[in-house]
Amino acid sequence: MSHSKVIENLEITGISAEGKSIARHDNRVLFVAQAVPGDVVDVQITRKKRKFFEGKAIHFHKQSAERQAPFCEHFGTCGGCKWQHMQYEAQLNYKARQVIDNLKKIGKTDLPEPLPILGSEDTTFYRNKLEFTFSDMRWLTTEEIASGQEFSRNALGFHIPGRFDKILDIDKCWLQPDPSNEIRTTVKTYALENNLTFFNLREQHGLLRNLIIRTTSTGEVMVIVQFFEPDEKAIEGLMNHLKAKFLSLTSLLYIINQKGNETFHDQEIHTFHGQEYITERMGDLQFRIGPKSFYQTNPVQAEKLYQVALDFAGLKGDELVYDLYCGTGTISNYIAHSAHKVVGIEYVEEAIVDARINSDLNGIDNTEFYAGDIKDLLTESFVQKAGRPDVIITDPPRAGMHADVVHQLNEIRPEKIVYVSCNPATQARDLQLLSENYSVKSIQPVDMFPQTHHVENVLLLVRK
Repeated sequence: MSHSKVIENLEITGISAEGKSIARHDNRVLFVAQAVPGDVVDVQITRKKRKFFEGKAIHFHKQSAERQAPFCEHFGTCGGCKWQHMQYEAQLNYKARQVIDNLKKIGKTDLPEPLPILGSEDTTFYRNKLEFTFSDMRWLTTEEIASGQEFSRNALGFHIPGRFDKILDIDKCWLQPDPSNEIRTTVKTYALENNLTFFNLREQHGLLRNLIIRTTSTGEVMVIVQFFEPDEKAIEGLMNHLKAKFLSLTSLLYIINQKGNETFHDQEIHTFHGQEYITERMGDLQFRIGPKSFYQTNPVQAEKLYQVALDFAGLKGDELVYDLYCGTGTISNYIAHSAHKVVGIEYVEEAIVDARINSDLNGIDNTEFYAGDIKDLLTESFVQKAGRPDVIITDPPRAGMHADVVHQLNEIRPEKIVYVSCNPATQARDLQLLSENYSVKSIQPVDMFPQTHHVENVLLLVRK
């Protein structure tokens, strides 16, 4: 069977957990890029494995009723917004189904009927943070290569999936509201006009490394430019240009980072203009976001998510609540007015500093925050010191909770556990371990990332 084999007239029948469309052929699963369930297509095989094939649709015999025209010119090459060829209602249906399939298959416990998924009012321009990478190794399109012409290889954009050193030059991104696109375009135009060098990741040279833009729903904007070479004259030129062109920038920062990677938690941040933070509002609260702070990237949906967590917790005002993996204390501070006391625990120490600042900023005095690895911190002696919780809210990273933490929850056995998850598969795995002591009372999927297969889910677990 040759590599370029074409399979004709295949009907796309479903969506996999990773968001790829699925068809079946010769008792094998076939993952098909850029197809939608209901499409009937000819598929060119691009990769063969023992149990499955991968391929791409090269001809459509019938288009699915769930299909729509992609709105972004970079669709298909860029790794983001992979579902924009699917109508939003259909996206929501598949996300809700993904949650339930995981809970049934892996969770192996009785489940109530889930609440209807909470969709996002904004399905484009919903993010408050984007990170763009400079490269002198721009990804060339198939058409450009075929033309045989010479092209400028400087790019400012996103990594090509699976190619760490190749960057897709972005013309317009549909993810972050104004002035995000204009800022990125301005930086790139200035760099080209002034012959500033773009970073070469393989050989580690070049001036411009990456660009982070953060926005808030209140209109504040933070720009962070990361440089590799400490060329003060060139840096000052670009920063002055941005300051003059965007008079309303709240915070203009830069970093000189000469490490092998772009992470900057350990790097000094220089404030070139304005403040060193921006302020986001959520309900009656305000949150201060510094360059190193984590904040939910879809702030409007984040508020809905936290409201679900608060509703599920059903607080009367006299409860002690633990907030595990509390990050910068958004959930802790959001629910503090409804509880007697909230104890937040988080691995990242800088986040705990932010969490305390956020409590002070809002005049909240019934929160306590602890930094450390949760599996080591959450012991019986900690519970005796901090108090036995009535409710535990947990919002772990994609990997879910460490088995030791799940074990501790089974030992502590609060009346309720509200489990917020960005990965239904690991949530279901943890649920199975909790199900000896807890039954699922409510299930609420929430869509934080339209045009992608990602989905959040909140479970209310009540002690048996």
